[in-house]
This record gives sequence, C-alpha cells and structure tokens, in this order.
Amino acid sequence: MTQSADKPVDMKDIVALCKRRGFIFQASDIYGGYNGFWDFGPLGTELKNNLRDSWWKNMVVTPPIGPDGTPVSIVGLDSAIIQNPRVWQASGHVGGFNDPMVDCRESKARYRADHLLVYTNDGDIWPAFYNVEDAADIPRRLKKLKQNEDISTYKIVSFDQISADDYAKIIGPDTKTAGTLTEPRQFSMMLDTFPGVIRDEERKAYLRPETAQGIFTNYKNIIDSMRVKPPFGIAQIGKAFRNEVTPRNFIFRSREFEQMEMEWFCPPEDHAMWFEFWVDQRKKWWESVGMDANKIFLHDIEKSELAHYSARTIDIEYKYPFSDPNFDELEGIAHRGDYDLSKHQEHSGQKLEYFDQQENRRYLPHVIEPAAGLTRGVLALICEAYTIDENRPSGVYLNFHPSMAPKKAAILPLTAKEDHVPIATKLYLDLREEFSVDLDIKQNIGKRYARQDEIGTPYCFTIDNDTISDQTVTVRERNTMAQERIHMDKIAEFLREKMKAV
Repeated sequence: MTQSADKPVDMKDIVALCKRRGFIFQASDIYGGYNGFWDFGPLGTELKNNLRDSWWKNMVVTPPIGPDGTPVSIVGLDSAIIQNPRVWQASGHVGGFNDPMVDCRESKARYRADHLLVYTNDGDIWPAFYNVEDAADIPRRLKKLKQNEDISTYKIVSFDQISADDYAKIIGPDTKTAGTLTEPRQFSMMLDTFPGVIRDEERKAYLRPETAQGIFTNYKNIIDSMRVKPPFGIAQIGKAFRNEVTPRNFIFRSREFEQMEMEWFCPPEDHAMWFEFWVDQRKKWWESVGMDANKIFLHDIEKSELAHYSARTIDIEYKYPFSDPNFDELEGIAHRGDYDLSKHQEHSGQKLEYFDQQENRRYLPHVIEPAAGLTRGVLALICEAYTIDENRPSGVYLNFHPSMAPKKAAILPLTAKEDHVPIATKLYLDLREEFSVDLDIKQNIGKRYARQDEIGTPYCFTIDNDTISDQTVTVRERNTMAQERIHMDKIAEFLREKMKAV
C-alpha cells in the first residue's frame, strides 16, 4: 500500500536512496567524507538546476504581477564570494555573527549552548541532549544513565538558561560523567581565508556567509547603470559558507550551501504592503513546484527572537522527516528596514540615498528580503517526493512535480531487438533537444520501470512491436502506473503540457 500523507519516512532511507541513485554524495567520499560538505551527483544536479531555474524565471524573467496590476521590476546579479573585509565589518557579521558554544572536557565535542537541552528535575543528575530529533532515543539514554525514563518528570531547559552553579549536575550528550561541560563562549560563524601570498590578520578575508551583502554593495551601481527605481528588486543565486559547529540532518545544515535571495527596495512608507505581498508570493511559488500546502507553515518570528537587522520576519517552514511533527526553516522573508544601506553608507562614505525627482525628496529605501535556501529546497523536494508504495517492485518512488523531475521521461525499447532500438534512439534524439530524457535499453522492462520510479521520472514511453506498425507507444504514468497508447508525433506536446507548474 502507499504511505499515508501524515506518516513520516525515515531520513536514513532518503539518504541511502540519494547515494544509490546519484542524487547526493558525501564530499570526498573515498577519503571518508568531510563533515558539513556535500557533492551533488548527476540527478541531484539536474534537480537543483530545475529548482534554481524556476526561481530565477519566477523572480527575474517573468516576475510576479504587483498590487497595482503591473509586473514588478527585478534585475539579476552575480557578486563575488570574497568581498572586501570592510563589507562584513559594516554589516555586523565580523563583530556579531557568533554563537555561544559549550565544550565537553571529556569527549572534546562542542555544542551550541541554545541547542543543548538539559532535562532538569529535583535530583542531582541532569542529562543533556543535543538537537533532539527522535523522541524514542531519549528514554533509551535515560535508562543507560540509570535515570527516570518518564520524560514528563523533567523540565527541559536550554543550557544557556542554566545557572553556572548547576553545571556540575549536567551529563553531556556524549559522556556518562557529570560536570564535564564548560561555560558558553562566543564562536565565530565566519569562515576566513587569506587571498594573496602573505598570511596575516591584516590580510584576512572571509567567505561570504550570505549572498545579500553583495547586493547591497552593488545597489548604487545598479541604480546608476540600469533603468530602475524603487520599488524594484535585485536577485542573486550563489554559494555561501558558515562555520557550523555541528552540521546535521543531511544537507539541511552544512558549511557550504546555496542561497536564492532577492532584496526588494521600496519607499519606507510602503514596506508593510510589500512585506505581505512577498510572503504570499513566496508561499505560492513553493506550492507551484510541488510542495504540499499542508506541510508548509508560516512562522511569524517573535520580536525577542528577531535578527538585529529585522523589524519583522516570517519564516516559510516545511515539515521535514527529521522535524516531524514540527517544522523547520525553508525560506525567510524579512523586513530589513534601511539597516544595510545605512551601515554601508556610514562605513564606505558613499551616499546611497535615492533621489525621487517627482516628489523632490531623498530617502534610503527599506528592504524586504525573501531569502530561500536552494540546498534546503532540494532536500525539501526530495523529502516531499519520497513515497513508499509496497505494490511496486522498487517499494518506493519519487513523486516530483514533472517540472522538477531530473528526467522528464524515459524512452524504453521493450526488447533489445534491432527493430525497437533504432526507433527508441531516434525518439530520444528528438526529445532531448527540448527535454532532459533518458534512453534506457538494458534489463527487463520491469526493472527499468522500477529504476525510473526511484529517480522520479514521471513518464516512460515504451517502444514495442505495435510501434513499428502504427507509430504509437505505451505511456506509463509514474504515480498510478496506468498505461495508454499515444502517437509518437504527440509525445513532445504531451510533455510540454505536463511540465506546466500547478
């Protein structure tokens, strides 16, 4: 039977399929991997490119219709990964992009203090857990520590909220001994580098922790060189790097990742209207690429938890298997105010105010920032698509929206007979001019169907003896496994229609 919509799958199975079918590999795999870094295989690259291209088309090529009924104006940018270090001083990253970290003297492990959960009670032993995702693991560890296994008897408190007087009671996540955890201290999230031949602190630069600052530093260049004026946006897709202490949950939290960010510059008085507009638009886009609306949650971040630059932020969150029944971040829409432009104006000495000739006034635009994780988006698409079905040989299929599927179709000659293969090859060569298709000749037809199911190919076109006589092929639909006959001349039109976003 097919899995129910609310039954979570095991992330271990998803990770295994991603490696087995060429979606995602551990970086430097033959050397044992490298924590926090991942390589995208042939199918993962296709999937990532499909998501990236859809975002770019939706933002830059055919941007949404604005509240006034006309298309909004958004231009593209590709800024350098390494910027002048003063950029990061102005943005606040050098001085403030830190997390409170806790070390374990015994295990030598390091934890974020606010992610370290301590199970407190009236006793003298308080077990600590880090980023707890599987509630079933908690009683097992409590039993090993000879503690009460009833979770309801504990009060859960993050380590950064606990008095230093009680540290001696705490057993760290990777030890059986109490009192091994240190007091929290600040740890920089910036990955640094030293361009040039001399390596000293004066020449230290940084790998960008976000793509946004390259947009802000190019704001004036774009105003001066392009026919744009507020309200307008600048969009960018690119790599970012963060010195994550504990990368986890597959590619969800890693040290190298990709972002899809757009900075929307608008008159200060219009920020509320544009904020609501972009929250609505971004949610609709995620649904258009196949995300289940019931697994998407709009999290209005409390004021006490907002980033220093944000006046308001709504996170678009998704119910990942590792977060179920809760949600975790997929994209954030933030009202950054004029924080970034004012800081760069102050530190660079360049005037970044916009002069509105019609109203004869100068102002620093406010910024609404929809910032999505491309890497996380790929993970969400795979998690959403992963479907257990005991009725098919593979036991699972990937239910990608056809527009996102790495391969749009597979061309399968029923046998390796001379009459079947040439027709299949010609069809493949014709279709590949427009679509990413697979020509799969070897093995029996059932095994080839199973393979295409596992990689998420929505349609298989089988060439058989009837094809020779009437030029029709069998179309097999991935989700239902239903089959019908279609004329070869209609295949391209058939695929074009199916590729349209919902």
